[in-house]
Amino acid sequence: MRLAQHMSVASERVRSIVIEATEFPDLARAYRVMGVPKVVINDRVQFEGAVPEADFLGAVLRAVEAA
Repeated sequence: MRLAQHMSVASERVRSIVIEATEFPDLARAYRVMGVPKVVINDRVQFEGAVPEADFLGAVLRAVEAA
């Protein structure tokens, strides 16, 4: 969550939205949240759990390439 928000501050091309899964159960079900943090990038790349910054950046780049 923090890394996504830092990226959105650093670049106007990045937006991040952070939600509390227990407060939005319909959204959590729609994205099949089983663990937190759950990261969804452009509805193309998803992963759960904390990952190193390099892996996070790699996931962002994969999502952009798939667009």
